[in-house]
Amino acid sequence: RSTSTGVLMTRLDRLVCGISYGSAILSASIVVLVLGFLIQESYPALAGVPAHRFVTDPGWYPKSDQYSMLPMIVATLVTSLGALVVATPLGLATAVYLRFYARGKLARFFQAMVELLGGVPSVVFGLWGMATLTPLIARLGGSGQNLLTATLILALMILPTIALTSFAAIVAVPHSQLQAAAALGLRRPAIIWRIVLPWASPGILTGMVLGLCRALGETMAVVMLAGNVVKIPDSLLSPGRTLTANIALELGYASRDHRSLLFVSGLLVLVVVTILVLLPNLWQRVRYAES
Repeated sequence: RSTSTGVLMTRLDRLVCGISYGSAILSASIVVLVLGFLIQESYPALAGVPAHRFVTDPGWYPKSDQYSMLPMIVATLVTSLGALVVATPLGLATAVYLRFYARGKLARFFQAMVELLGGVPSVVFGLWGMATLTPLIARLGGSGQNLLTATLILALMILPTIALTSFAAIVAVPHSQLQAAAALGLRRPAIIWRIVLPWASPGILTGMVLGLCRALGETMAVVMLAGNVVKIPDSLLSPGRTLTANIALELGYASRDHRSLLFVSGLLVLVVVTILVLLPNLWQRVRYAES
């Protein structure tokens, strides 16, 4: 029996390994195919327009041979990085509360609410932002459809990603480390600040990167709330248009060179996201090499 059980487990392990390997190959292949498709569609614009013109032209008027993406790049960075700045401390505080302060049913309730927030469609966030947040921001000046409104909504959208990823990283801190810190007389805030957060920092960084990547790729809520004016913003109360919003708004009627330029925007977003995804691995390697 033990021999047959061992053979069965070996076959099962091989089957699971084969399925996992095939799934990994499929996932990597999809990413490569998407990248190849974007490069193919972007090639006419990349071959016909010098790269510096994407940031030095007077404006974005593809039919008049002006191809500056700088206003949209700035708007994308402002909204995405702003959302990360707002959401990171809130998400981290949520994770700490769920791990060290909430108990029993209360902890399960709050965790379920955070998970539910992560499943809310972006268009619902956009509708809520237009109905509730836009009138409030309008009191500060303008129509209320500006980069500040889009930034705050993006922060709400990426908050669950950062909170749940940070929570998983904090839960993974060995209990022996907490016991040792308590034995040394450290109180809970000191344990959290000096032991837990440094130990969980790779996972927290991963959550921040995932949240930033979602903010960079978000489209619908930004289209509804950012104002969609192609100009370099001079404040958070200025309207703006992100790269993804520009693709969504113009792809329906774009043709030839204009269409290829929109694919360049998509390629740029994908390259930035790829770099961001690779950063945590690079940071961990540097950290381990120093230790």
